[in-house]
Parts: sequence; C-alpha cells; structure tokens
Amino acid sequence: MCAGCRPGVVISMKEIISTAKAPAAIGPYSQAVKAGGMLYVSGQLPIDPSTGEFAASDIAGQTRQCLENLKAILAQAECGPDSVVKATVLLADIGDFGAMNKVYSEYFTDACPARAAFAVKDLPKGAKVEIEAIAVCG
Repeated sequence: MCAGCRPGVVISMKEIISTAKAPAAIGPYSQAVKAGGMLYVSGQLPIDPSTGEFAASDIAGQTRQCLENLKAILAQAECGPDSVVKATVLLADIGDFGAMNKVYSEYFTDACPARAAFAVKDLPKGAKVEIEAIAVCG
C-alpha cells in the first residue's frame, strides 16, 4: 500500500480500498481507489495472497488468480464482477490470448465489460498476465 494510504480512509472524496484477500501493493500504489461512485482497481498479478507466490505457472491458472484477486478487491468495496465496466488485460505473450480469454469468460458471463488486451514486453515478477479494472459501485 502506498505511504500514507490507509484502507477505508477518505481523502478529498476518495477512499483507499485494501484487503488481505488479494496481494498487497508492491510499490507506491493502492489495491484500489473509490471515488465518485467509481472503483479503480490496480493491475492484479497472479499472486496467491496466502503464499506471496504465483498460483500457477500456466496462463489459465495465472489468469484465474488475477481474477480471484480482482473479485476479492471488488468484494471489499462492496461491488462484484457485474459492476466492472472496463477491464484491461496485459499479456507477456499475445499467443496466450485464447487460453486467457477462456478463463476470463468464466468470470464475465452476462453484460460483459468493455475490454482491451495488449501484449507487453515484460510484466512484474515475470508474470504471464496482469488484469486491471474500473467498476461502478454505489
């Protein structure tokens, strides 16, 4: 979590959201910030919060863990996957798109959010995937 950012603290109309059910921030950022009815969730790596390690080595398992981390943060903010309006998926290898998309479709089944997917040169800790989201929450 960022220095000075405390979970549940409202600073000039923004609230820092944090949960132990998702990996702690590994830099000067928050897991999520709620402002004006919107929730901005930082990119989630496939880290199992109970071990601090990648949950899997394959793209399907890593995608599933990213989405579980996202769900935990959404729940902490009293939102759910159905409140996500935009997701961004970062892939270390665009060849993994199909396998990622298969798992992703298990989490977003109805009224799917807008989404962008990009291949990037590298991801933190050598991850295969990272997923961030924007949600509308009351």
